[in-house]
Amino acid sequence: MTIDVPQEILDALTDVDMPRLPPEAAPSGTVRLAGIEVPVYRAGCVVVGSGAAGLRAAVEMKRRGDDVVIVSQSAWGGTSACSGSDKQTLHTANTADQGDNYKAMARAIRSGGAMDEDTAYVEAVGSSRMMASLQFLGLPLPQNAFGGTLRYQTDHDEVGRATSCGPRTSRLMVKVLAEEAIRLKVPFYNQTTAVKILTEGDRADRHVVGILVMRAGDRTEENPLGIALFVSGVIVLAAGGPGELYRDSVYPNGCFGSLGLALEAGVELVNLTESQFGIGTRREGFPWNLSGTYVQAIPHIYSLDAEGAEYHFLAEYYRSTQELASNVFRKGYQWPFHATRMLDFGSSLVDLAIYRETAAGRRVFMDFNRNPLPLPGDLPFSLERLDDDVRLYLGNAGAGQQMPIDRLKHMNPLAIELYRRYKIDIAAQPLEFAVNNQHLNGGVMVDTWGRSNLGGCYAVGEAAGTHGVTRPGGAALNAGQVFGTRAAEHISASSKAKQAAGEDITATASAGIIALLGALHTESPLAVKSIRSEIQARMSDRAGIICDEEGVSSALIEARKLNAEIRNKGVAYGRAAEAVRGVQWRHMALASEAVLAALDFFIRNGGGSRGARAICDAQGESLPLAHSGPLQEYRFRKERQAHREEQIVVWLNGDEIRLSTRRNRMFDEGAKSFFERDWPAWLTGGIYDLEADE
Repeated sequence: MTIDVPQEILDALTDVDMPRLPPEAAPSGTVRLAGIEVPVYRAGCVVVGSGAAGLRAAVEMKRRGDDVVIVSQSAWGGTSACSGSDKQTLHTANTADQGDNYKAMARAIRSGGAMDEDTAYVEAVGSSRMMASLQFLGLPLPQNAFGGTLRYQTDHDEVGRATSCGPRTSRLMVKVLAEEAIRLKVPFYNQTTAVKILTEGDRADRHVVGILVMRAGDRTEENPLGIALFVSGVIVLAAGGPGELYRDSVYPNGCFGSLGLALEAGVELVNLTESQFGIGTRREGFPWNLSGTYVQAIPHIYSLDAEGAEYHFLAEYYRSTQELASNVFRKGYQWPFHATRMLDFGSSLVDLAIYRETAAGRRVFMDFNRNPLPLPGDLPFSLERLDDDVRLYLGNAGAGQQMPIDRLKHMNPLAIELYRRYKIDIAAQPLEFAVNNQHLNGGVMVDTWGRSNLGGCYAVGEAAGTHGVTRPGGAALNAGQVFGTRAAEHISASSKAKQAAGEDITATASAGIIALLGALHTESPLAVKSIRSEIQARMSDRAGIICDEEGVSSALIEARKLNAEIRNKGVAYGRAAEAVRGVQWRHMALASEAVLAALDFFIRNGGGSRGARAICDAQGESLPLAHSGPLQEYRFRKERQAHREEQIVVWLNGDEIRLSTRRNRMFDEGAKSFFERDWPAWLTGGIYDLEADE
């Protein structure tokens, strides 16, 4: 039986209104720097980014009495507030009757390799506290009649630890955390773009002293770019991932992250080779992941050429209608592309087929008003002729309706309502989609408290490189909350952020402004639009789900050349807003080179295919098969076990990207806490390892 969900409930869970920001605090004064009258703001800690992870860090610091402010390029405009899927997932520890415990959960989180074992355990053990505190703040996670949280299985998760408020889970998280931050009177500075981290000290003792920003509200005739100075000895990078890096991307527009910003400041990055790619609608319309019930409803997937001719292209890849339909369904909980799932007619063969269609210039659609067409000469689609796991799932879900749109409405009416909000009625028209970049698993290298190698600089959320090759769906939302809390606890314990910074950093700030202005030239031949097109085309075409050694190597050479040109000629701008974008694309060019350098290093050292990409090689051990025959051009290398046990570290030395490897940090599962023995370390703050910061 299908239950009609009242419209007011659909509204509350899909059209989430965000709170109004409080008035901004005035600067503490102004100072003349590099010939510009610059407003000065002072804080104990500056959180860069207003997504779920940054808000969590700010809320937890403010609760502990710290002087903390939030700067945001666009409040409520980042990935946390604007991204999702059919049931956007929160991955947390489940109940014991599901065979779960924190150590088992940690093993699941790190199972893809190239992830620190202690980090995985921190995320697992912190997940219960994180979920409970979000519920306390008002996050409407669904429950059964006995108060248990409803759960389901997500990708890379065998126990069923996933839960969801619907397609807007992370936006609802932002909402309740933002309301709490506003209640606690955390100052927000909106339309404020961080453009340069200011540091002092030598390489061994380099530490944060402040950050330069560009603010629309601080533009004057004498300061046309709106450059402002935040003086602070502590910053938390929480600006998300580099969503603008790829042309084929499901990130909201304007998500730049902070990788280039961090690299310029000497911050070490890790695991830049690891990303997530999967099917979703394009950025030109409404970017959204097509996982979960969108594909578990089993719509018909087809392509159109330039003349409008329709192609049932998946029939070229699978051997039967049953196999095709079952693997479309499996994209629901095997959403990210994974090279090994191209083998044995698995679910990532769907991704490869879609990738090839779009590369050939065809547009790909899913039609919820048609069941999958049969293969030539095969039996027609039937819910009774599906693989056992698929038939069992749909049976348990009560999804026996005749058409995909009816199955989708039964399983998840919010999924239909969400697109309707953006003037797309998937009940009436096919939905165009593609294989897109969705998440960076790497980022700033941090310890179990969120500390980077730069003193006073922390990273949380997607800015932090805490994930390995793969992760369970929703583990990123959990990690951002856990590490937002962990970083706040550590900062508060250090007492560095208890009051606004009072240091005089005039000389350092002046040098930073001179360097910043030197990178922006009104007469430069390098326009933002051309830089963007070059970077995005290069990354999508040669660093997407299909890679090879020669393509990545040549892409790296081109990326180095672009950065050299930017250093020599600067980035052109006309209006002040274009200057902000110029700095951001300069950072993206640097981030692009760093990703390609890491990927080139990985491949040249024998790196094989795993979560993010298939590394194609004529001598590769693995060959995907299709109904039409072997796919020789996609023969790929297998992953080497040794690469699962280490991570690639990237940093900037002068103008040169440097690389090394380090072993994953271990976690002793046999070690046990003992209350009386370990309590003193908590009471005295010994657990925070503050000596490492001195």
